[in-house]
Amino acid sequence: MKDTAAAGRAPVDGKRPGSRGPRRPTGRQLYQLKVTLLDTRPPVWRRLLVRGDTTLDLLHEIIQAAMGWYNSHLHTFTVDRVEYSMPNPEWDVVDERKVTLQALGLGPGRQFQYMYDMGDGWRHEIRVEKLVEAESAHPERAVCLAGRRACPPEDVGGTYGYRLFLRAMANPKHRDHREMVEWIGRDFDPEDFDVEDVNVELGDF
Repeated sequence: MKDTAAAGRAPVDGKRPGSRGPRRPTGRQLYQLKVTLLDTRPPVWRRLLVRGDTTLDLLHEIIQAAMGWYNSHLHTFTVDRVEYSMPNPEWDVVDERKVTLQALGLGPGRQFQYMYDMGDGWRHEIRVEKLVEAESAHPERAVCLAGRRACPPEDVGGTYGYRLFLRAMANPKHRDHREMVEWIGRDFDPEDFDVEDVNVELGDF
C-alpha cells in the first residue's frame, strides 16, 4: 500500500487542498463510467450509469457485480494519489464509506483506479465519460449500458496467469489443459458477456 500521508491525505469529502480541476458537479447527477480491466488483451470492460451520491464502498460492490468478481479479496480506490478503502489499522486510507463520486469532483475525461485482490493485482481504470443531469434521467439503481468479454476467474494469477489459463483451455493438447478444466470446474468462454444478465446482478444496487 502507498503511504497516503506522504502523498497528501485528502479530507473525508475527497477534495485535495489547493487542487484545481473541472467544475464540481452540483445537485444529484448520474455518472457514466467506463470500467476497463487493465492489461487484458482484448480488453474486458463495462460501461455503467450510477448516481452521483453513490459512496465508494457501494461503487466497489457495483463494480464487483458488473465485472463478475466474487468480492472475496481486499480492494482500494486511488484518486489523485490518495487511497480510499474500508478502514484498516494496517493501512493509511480514507474511509470509502464517507466519500461519494460527486464529492470527488471528477468531471468528464477524468479517471481514477480501482484495485481488486492485492495478490493477483487486478487494476481497473475508471473513466468518467459524461455527466447526466438528474432531471433528464435518474434511475433508482445502477445500470450497465454495455460491455465486452467475461471476467477472468478469481485466483487465476493476475493477467499473466489469465493468459496462461486461456492458452491451456484453448488447446486440448496443452500439458495443462486437463488441470485447468478441472480447476475451473465449468465451461468458460472469454468472449461471453450479456448485458441483461449483468443488470440482473445489479438489481440490488
